[in-house]
Amino acid sequence: MLEDIEIAKKAKLLPIEKISQKLGIEEDILKKYGKYIAKIPHNYLKNLKKGQEGKLIIVTAINPTPAGEGKTTTSIGLSMAINRLGKSSIVTLREPSLGPVMGVKGGATGGGYSQVLPMEDINLHFTGDIHAVTSAHNLLSAMIDAHIKFGNSLNIDPTKITWKRAIDMNDRALRNIVVGLGGTANGYPREDGFVITAASEVMAILCLAKDLKDLKERLGNIVIGRKKSGEPVRAKDLEVHGAMTVLLKDAINPNLVQTIENTPAFIHGGPFANIAHGTNSIIAIKMALKLANYVVTETGFGADLGAEKFFDFVSPVGDFTPAAVVLVTTVKALKYHGGLSIREITKKDLDALKKGLANLRVHVENIRKYGLPIVVALNRFEDDLEREIDIVLSYSENLGVKAAINESYFKGGKGAEELARIVMEIAGSGKFQTLYKWNDPIERKIEILAKEIYRASRVEYTSRAKEKIKFLKKYGFEDLPVIVAKTQYSISDDPKKLGAPSGYTFTVRDIEISAGAGFVVIFAGDILRMPGLPKTPNAVRMDIDENGDITGLF
Repeated sequence: MLEDIEIAKKAKLLPIEKISQKLGIEEDILKKYGKYIAKIPHNYLKNLKKGQEGKLIIVTAINPTPAGEGKTTTSIGLSMAINRLGKSSIVTLREPSLGPVMGVKGGATGGGYSQVLPMEDINLHFTGDIHAVTSAHNLLSAMIDAHIKFGNSLNIDPTKITWKRAIDMNDRALRNIVVGLGGTANGYPREDGFVITAASEVMAILCLAKDLKDLKERLGNIVIGRKKSGEPVRAKDLEVHGAMTVLLKDAINPNLVQTIENTPAFIHGGPFANIAHGTNSIIAIKMALKLANYVVTETGFGADLGAEKFFDFVSPVGDFTPAAVVLVTTVKALKYHGGLSIREITKKDLDALKKGLANLRVHVENIRKYGLPIVVALNRFEDDLEREIDIVLSYSENLGVKAAINESYFKGGKGAEELARIVMEIAGSGKFQTLYKWNDPIERKIEILAKEIYRASRVEYTSRAKEKIKFLKKYGFEDLPVIVAKTQYSISDDPKKLGAPSGYTFTVRDIEISAGAGFVVIFAGDILRMPGLPKTPNAVRMDIDENGDITGLF
């Protein structure tokens, strides 16, 4: 089979105005970025018919493994399959971050015959949204140090500044740094650090904002640290939120592209789900729901992270009612959760497969707590055995959920038609509910997630976390929802606990406030907001020839 980039180059793309015409969007409102990419003004949403609403399909997965489960590929293939079956569908996805593109994962636009295109442009800078987020974030960082140098009239405590700098790259050397060296002309020395742009609160805010007014208000509410008196300091105290909004004036507009089969796709925003809420923009999803019968949206990482946050946080913010959930898995991933190493997962080992099915079970049980209908999507690989596939399908049926083999990687939309039929059959048959109430006490919200989703028996707090809880309660942040930052590789807070761990102690080591985004971040385990490159990063496989043809981007 051809490599992803070779398949992409052979695809026959339609001019972007032809894609917009499918949606009934006039060409003259588009801001084009070449032939195949365009932005749609965010306020176009106000022009769409009130009351008209498609069904929202959430694509999630079991806990991810190094083998890759194909969640993005499934999302794209499912949307294409729904269109093949005579209903209109739009897939909404997050924008790829350059950090993972150059690091471990490579490109993030699907794979095989289930891709969003043009994949090279989308993976490499796209329309500049992530760069705009980086600039807005770092403007605030620069304003903080300038304010302190020139008198510090807000009485900011330099030892209590929580706002770091941002860069869209994996760079472990920037996790902890010192700024202000070189004399008084360069400000006052203090400890600082970088987060990857996808972990920036500005990215989360961009994906949650309703319009420019809401965007500006949210940016102004960012808490950057504390005064020496202990009170929180916000971005609006520095009078910088207006300029930050200026830098994001184009980034707030959703990006329109297409799949390999010319299905419309919105790709907008890119918060990670293991350190933020992990969903593309609310504006893009709302717009898509007004334009199509079915909207397929992917949530980040496993259901314990991305899906939980979509249900408990994004849905209330966006006023969404998910209609169905697609839970992606593979034979290889289940073997990995059953104890096999990444080198062993191609071997026939039915015992490991059966043991790993416990991870699938936990996610099915968790999703049911939200009252939503589920279908298991089993991504088929060429070396999967029929006996292995039958075991997964039978296990799913015994759990009381329908399952379908997904072959969209090899066959495009046609390979996901069985999955699409089941999705359309079950969509809307549940009764959606959230797991907790936002005004529950902060400890109660954490306990519900730790016990109901992560299967812990108890929650333990470090002294640092306890001090942060006092701060939240004192300054009125306790009613905000909880976003858990933890490992994506396990339902627990320990990446080594694969399968279905339970009965352990869930440890909250730190807590931060994202007041502009509107949530409290709970840190568990050794989760980092600045990844590092591996020993052999994907970047070493990339190259370009004298004709501009790229290789190694997949």
